[in-house]
Amino acid sequence: MENITLGQNGAVVTPLCIGTWAWGDRLFWNYGQDYGQQELQAAFHAALEAGVTFFDTAEVYGFGLSEQLLGQFLQQTEQKVQIASKYGPFPWRITAQSVADTLTDSLKRLQVQKVTLYQVHWPVTFLMSQETLMNTLADEVERGRIEAIGVSNYSAQQMREAHQILARRGVPLAVNQVRYSLLTRQIESNGILDTARELGVTILAYSPLAQGLLTGKYTTDSAKTPTGARKLDSRFSKEGLQKIEPLISLLRELGEKYGRTPAQVALNWLIAQGNVIPIAGAKTAQQVRDNVGALGWRLADDEIAHLEKISYSVKSP
Repeated sequence: MENITLGQNGAVVTPLCIGTWAWGDRLFWNYGQDYGQQELQAAFHAALEAGVTFFDTAEVYGFGLSEQLLGQFLQQTEQKVQIASKYGPFPWRITAQSVADTLTDSLKRLQVQKVTLYQVHWPVTFLMSQETLMNTLADEVERGRIEAIGVSNYSAQQMREAHQILARRGVPLAVNQVRYSLLTRQIESNGILDTARELGVTILAYSPLAQGLLTGKYTTDSAKTPTGARKLDSRFSKEGLQKIEPLISLLRELGEKYGRTPAQVALNWLIAQGNVIPIAGAKTAQQVRDNVGALGWRLADDEIAHLEKISYSVKSP
């Protein structure tokens, strides 16, 4: 497994990250009904067994329960695990101390002394300036409670501003976590991907399977019907599924060639972009094993080009 360095000189992590938004989340993912702590614990250990030791969480996931569960699971292994979490810049957080206090709370839930990566969840900081926010995070790097600083959902210009503020402190910006998949490729045209490459910032790609659309499970003639938030997403309608059928067909074709699933092909395409780490959510051990099947092989250049050509004709606006 060829690992990836976060940013210019951050931690070396696995090329796939396990996403834990669904860990403890009852609002979108029905935690406690379709799955529970037992399934999540099995997913955690399945990842470690497969050699994937990089997990992404946030204070808002499950209102802190995601971090809490991850912290409990961490106590069950002596294996080195790398955790990325996120700070939410809510309007009532207006001082540098509020940033430090929020990090303290996350570390307590995770039961760790430091995190590998700490990201700002979204760019709107309301009454706190980016200058204050980034300098406070740089202070935490110096304190040793954060190994690397990242942002999430930042535009190219916002990313550049954060990078410049941190650079004055001698601290690199390591990551921008953004939506990126074969169906959501806006970062290729809006400057985010180019700017990240220029600045040496790693892209963490969330929703790499487009909420399941790229798994091939949802088709116009499939018995699988969308549930939860997917029921409100027009992409899961009959018309939406018909639109992406050429891409799903190609993913299946390539999957058959390599003995892989459409989802594994879609994740492999992201990894092949270079300096891009997909965050694949998982609620069960089997989902982890499915995601890990994206590793250890590589699509050919002409297959990557073919996927990109087809995806451009069907991708979301």
